[in-house]
This record gives sequence, structure tokens and C-alpha cells, in this order.
Amino acid sequence: MATQLLIYETAVPVSNARHGTCSVEAGKGFAFTRKVNSVPLMAVEFPQAAAEYPAVFAQAGDEVLPAVILGVRQNENLYLADDDSWRAKYLPAFVRRYPFVFSPSEDGQTFTLCVDEAFPGLNREGRGQALFNAEGKASEYVDQVLKFLQEYRLQFLRTQAFCKKLKELDLLEPMQAQFTLPSGEKLSLSGFLAVDRKRLKALPAEKLHELAASDELELIYLHLHSMRNFNTLKDRLAVGGSAAGAGDQSPGDETTSPAADKGDEAGKGEKAEKGRKADKADEAAGKNNAAAGAGAKLN
Repeated sequence: MATQLLIYETAVPVSNARHGTCSVEAGKGFAFTRKVNSVPLMAVEFPQAAAEYPAVFAQAGDEVLPAVILGVRQNENLYLADDDSWRAKYLPAFVRRYPFVFSPSEDGQTFTLCVDEAFPGLNREGRGQALFNAEGKASEYVDQVLKFLQEYRLQFLRTQAFCKKLKELDLLEPMQAQFTLPSGEKLSLSGFLAVDRKRLKALPAEKLHELAASDELELIYLHLHSMRNFNTLKDRLAVGGSAAGAGDQSPGDETTSPAADKGDEAGKGEKAEKGRKADKADEAAGKNNAAAGAGAKLN
């Protein structure tokens, strides 16, 4: 692929010729997110994500998309434990779909399923779920993960429309988060947008009614409510990244391993632009495309 996308290192098109004997094994942890301090978020994820993450908006070119903040410094993920497990109950869908991603053609009309060959769970020893069956056709696993990406694509389009409305209503403003650690060290995080409460309250009644009728007003308040999770980031910084939530996960939680098998059922600047390109690649995915997250749902 011409541009590597956030957590993807060596994403290449999936083919029977190259990956006919390959399988994907879950349970390798989330080390691939170690140097990512934010990831894109779909609007449908706000109810779950807002309870544990700061959910903000990132400018990427002419477009604005939601993102969850994972770290204060560059190349820092405070939600990743030392053993590569995820230190929260909800895992963003952008992470769950790894190691697969769509790559668009030059004209943007067709999409190719790609897999990150740097993913440790990709193997030729038969561990996990096979990508192709004995006849060389896409496996049931690939069919299942296709459903995940079809849902992801649908939610991406809805998220685009939501963010477009926020821009049209001029509700977003640049924001900065500042932190003072127990050691006295001061840190700041900028490059993101948030809804301005005063502008929201000043909207005409009919505009507020439209937002309420479409449930977008609820999304806005979930976003604003999530701002308090910047305090959680400060706490994670103070204790070196550990946080409540680890250890009390259950099979029903969304912190499933990457590319979960059927038994699992499962920033800013350059990083924001890469995340936008990753999601734009899903915008018009064709029927023959597939991606990770077998059996999983977005929420």
C-alpha cells in the first residue's frame, strides 16, 4: 500500500497465491498499538467509549472525524499494559479490525482486502482460522469478518454525516488538555477539537430539535461527558499506564484479541491523516471484500 495506516506496518493484498496456507491466530495481545496515542472512533461507539476514553474530534484535511485519546505524549498508549493486554473494557472497532484493512484503487471505485504481514498471529502452521479452504476459496472466517467490515463501513458513513453537521453548525473549537504530574512535570496535548457548549446552547430551537430527533444531540453530550476522562489519562500517567478495568474482563467484554476467531465472537497531524485514509478506504467497500473482527459487533 502506498501509505501505511497507523497500526499497520506491511499491509499487502490478500490472495490465494500468497496466503493460501495462512491462518490468523487470536490471543497475541495488542502490542501493535503501543506507539499510537489516538485511534478513530465511529459515532455508534460513543455510548461505550465515552465511559472510558476522552472522545474528541480530529481535523484531517477538510474532514473532521471522531477519535479516542489513548496517550498524552507522542508514541504513547496508556491503555496498553506491560503484558500487551488492553486496560479497558471497551476496545475501539478500529483496533478490533486489525490485522486487516481495505486498500482503495486509484479511482476509488474498488477495494482490495489487505493483511498486515507483521501481525504475529499470521502464520502458516495452521494455528487459528484459515483464510482459504482446501478449494482455494475464501473461508467461512473471511465471510464472517466481511460482515464486520460491512457494518464498519455503514457506521463510517453515518459518522461522516454527523461530523459534517457539526461543522456546518460551527460547533467545534480547538482545545488543549494540560496535565501536572505528582512529580511536578507539566504536559499538554493539543491538535484536537471539541464541541463548544456556548455555541450549542445558542443554536436555534429548530436546529436543536433536529439534533435531538436524529439522536445526534445525545452523541454530542456523550462526547462532552467523555472529557472528564482526561483525568483518567492523568491517573494512568501517574502510575505508569496501569488503570482500573484490567483483570475484570469477561468473554462478553469488547476487549477481545485482534482478529478474534469464531470462539471469541468477537491524534493529530500525520496520525490523524492516516486514520482518515484508513476509514476512507472502507467508505465504499465492495461485496467481495473482507476484514478482521470475525463475529464481532461495533457496540
